Amino acid sequence: MSSDKVLAPETLLKQRKHAQKAAADKAAAKVAARQQNRKKRQVIFKRAEQYVHTYRQTERAEVRLRRQAKKAGNFYVPAQPKLAFVIRTKGINKIPPKPRKVLQLLRLLQINNGVFIRLTYATTQMLQIITPYAAWGTPNLKTVKELVYKRGYAKINKQRLPISDNSIIEENLGKYGIICVEDLVHEIYTVGPNFKPANNFLWPFKLSNPTGGWARRKVRHFIEGGDVGNREDKINALVRRMN
Repeated sequence: MSSDKVLAPETLLKQRKHAQKAAADKAAAKVAARQQNRKKRQVIFKRAEQYVHTYRQTERAEVRLRRQAKKAGNFYVPAQPKLAFVIRTKGINKIPPKPRKVLQLLRLLQINNGVFIRLTYATTQMLQIITPYAAWGTPNLKTVKELVYKRGYAKINKQRLPISDNSIIEENLGKYGIICVEDLVHEIYTVGPNFKPANNFLWPFKLSNPTGGWARRKVRHFIEGGDVGNREDKINALVRRMN
């Protein structure tokens, strides 16, 4: 029998056919994934634009109300903040049981750990208990974004994983309508209806010591020249130095 008439084994033909089918399926899945990702990017881009528009409208409304109050000879009193960022400033030594338990409930287990919390009567009372051991204040949008983008890690199955892709957020928070980092930032900053799962999704932020160091007596309250306690919007400057 001549060499050009040698028949290939049946198993080899099946292997080739299976490989060709797998390659075709893989290529089709790749094209479908590319199209789906393109659609997702368009949705994410539109949402980001909408958020920016909302933030600008809110800022302009604040400026307008301040001007109207000043023109009428009154004072503009802004709404009470709903969001706070808390940073633990004390280690584990010589802390009484009650403040230690509150720090544990707030997930502040290590020095320089930071978390977002919703400001309510209960959480305000908890912050009063840990005043000598933590610093907190009202973060602005820039601070929230910088923390999530630079120091944000996800808590998935009790593991600390970097947020390297929007798919990680969509897999864990997609059921709440949060599919990207911008959605996560918006939910945290506005203290939306899904603030709790969004906040629990984030691992407590591990910050560095502040550039230039702490105050000479950081155990004193902020208004006394120290670093602990409520510092309102001055928390943003501290986070910049620690981020």
